[in-house]
Amino acid sequence: MSVDTNACPSSDKRVVLFGLLLETNARLSKSLGLQLEAACGLPLAWFEVLLQLHRSPDGRLKMNQIADAIVHSTGGTTRLIDRLEEAHYVERSLCPNDRRAIHVGITNEGNAKLDEALNVHLDYLDENLVARLSCDERDTLTALLEKLNTATAS
Repeated sequence: MSVDTNACPSSDKRVVLFGLLLETNARLSKSLGLQLEAACGLPLAWFEVLLQLHRSPDGRLKMNQIADAIVHSTGGTTRLIDRLEEAHYVERSLCPNDRRAIHVGITNEGNAKLDEALNVHLDYLDENLVARLSCDERDTLTALLEKLNTATAS
């Protein structure tokens, strides 16, 4: 493979592709966040945590699992959980088999708020994904993003 040393690196297709991924994520995240805040007063980061907890087998995760899932620092995750706990959407408890670990569990109030937010989220997805991409395009995009996530998860 020959490399064109005269080409501008910012024009490289790899740079352009990655830029599109970042821009698309930023734009979709920002607009979804605005809709969640306006419709149900729930910041996007809170939504992400509640969704991760709801998806977990017993409705709870360790702090480090939450940080990994939402791609936040552990300090940032602790502050986020503090605010969610103040809102009564989550509760902390000691991990029974690891006294150093803290479990965070979703509360009934947290599940109710998540249900409200999921209705907003589904409307958002209909408008921004379903209306813009065919079923085959969505399936292809899903497969490609899963492939990228699997490659970077290790």
